[in-house]
Amino acid sequence: MVTKRSVLKFGGTSVADFEKIKNIGNYLKDRVNNDEQLVVVVSAMGKTTDVLLENVGMLSAKPNEENLALLLTTGEQQTISYLAIVLHELGVSVKALTGFQAGIKTMGHHMKSKIQDIEAEVLNRNFESHDVLVVAGFQGINERGEITTLGRGGSDTTAVAIASALAAPCEIYTDVAGVYSTDPRLYPAAKRLDVVSFEEMMEMSALGAGVLETRSVEIAKNYNIPIYLGKTLSDEKGTWIMPKEDILEKKAVTGVALDKDMNYVTLSYPMYDRNLLEELFIRLEQGEINVDMISQIVNSDGLQLSFTMKDTDVNQINEIFSGLIGRFPSLVYNVEENYVKVSVIGSGMRDMSGVASKVFMTLLNHNINFYQVTTSEISISYVVNHENGQLAVEQLCQAFEL
Repeated sequence: MVTKRSVLKFGGTSVADFEKIKNIGNYLKDRVNNDEQLVVVVSAMGKTTDVLLENVGMLSAKPNEENLALLLTTGEQQTISYLAIVLHELGVSVKALTGFQAGIKTMGHHMKSKIQDIEAEVLNRNFESHDVLVVAGFQGINERGEITTLGRGGSDTTAVAIASALAAPCEIYTDVAGVYSTDPRLYPAAKRLDVVSFEEMMEMSALGAGVLETRSVEIAKNYNIPIYLGKTLSDEKGTWIMPKEDILEKKAVTGVALDKDMNYVTLSYPMYDRNLLEELFIRLEQGEINVDMISQIVNSDGLQLSFTMKDTDVNQINEIFSGLIGRFPSLVYNVEENYVKVSVIGSGMRDMSGVASKVFMTLLNHNINFYQVTTSEISISYVVNHENGQLAVEQLCQAFEL
């Protein structure tokens, strides 16, 4: 009699070679023998997606997104096949499912679509005859029957969305033992966190922590699905991500994030023009380009606007500005790559004063210039020169004893 269902996700480094896939297979078999049914979401093996993108680069500088999505999803389909083969050899009743076969319906652009719905009955029906469902992460199918991808970190989103649809716990396994106060590769003394609130994790992910995809945490928060983040096949303790109400101790600052995957965009125009701004933000919305840290100045020199965005959208942003210059010839813009975003995050900021001044003084005392600042209820972010990014992280972690 099955007493429990769980959703597990294994990232690309966890399934990077056949030996690792075999070890995961044995682990899953043990859990099935303990009366569990499992949905196992997997990413493409290792650097498979990067290799596919490199191949495409030799064929086209601007590939069609529908065709590109179709290609990239083959990485995950390889992994589900390999893992299903291993489990079958071990005598486990298993079914491998693509995103389409698992009933994952998407909407939006082919390369960064969003999950619209998951047909839980499809998964429940497959559980009638199988103990393990191995599902390809990162993908789904839109209303036109076209295969789409969920963008960077999309397998996390797949796993949490399935857990929400099944009202099951979600475990995400990767090559790190949970969530740390910052990236240990940047600051080796970083502390592992036992618990993190949904809000803090969303901020950390959005601001460059890179541990979990932001949308996955948002889904977990909306459906109240706790996430366990741990190291693959390790007894080392991981981190629980859960509602803030369940966390007793709230620090002023929980973590420091560094976002290297960003561009800093500046534009100027000799006068304030509402039509220019309106058309710019309409085009950004149509292109599903997320911008943040927006700053606008209007003075005798005209209009100056700056914002940050993900570096993966650089081709789209250049297209947008090229189109705008046709209508606004005096428009001057620049997309800078030599900047990073450093952020401090903590739910305790709501109730504790002095955090912003402490951050400011820490940067000032170490001659770290910053060019833009933005705040939320639980975070403060600074744009600094690329070469100062790691130094800023180290000094802020020391200042807040992280």
